[in-house]
Amino acid sequence: MGTSVRPRLSVYRSNKYIYAQLIDDFAGHTLASASSLEDGVTGETPTEESHSVGELLADRAQDEGVDKAVFDRSGYKYHGRVEALAEGAREGGLEL
Repeated sequence: MGTSVRPRLSVYRSNKYIYAQLIDDFAGHTLASASSLEDGVTGETPTEESHSVGELLADRAQDEGVDKAVFDRSGYKYHGRVEALAEGAREGGLEL
């Protein structure tokens, strides 16, 4: 469960793309989101793109005043693209 102080970082991974949202479950609001479909995302491989998505999400979270989050991997294994997204968010300044 995510709160306004520590929202939930939810990950959705398809075969081609990856999406991430910071969600305040009590208020029912999405505070920030990022996906590999956006223009600011770079990387030659899907793993590098996922890392870039994590950094972009962390940057948007800091604009909203969020510096901590609860990581929700949505049942995916913590491996590959999901792990790269989490590492990118950590490097961007989010505490997971």
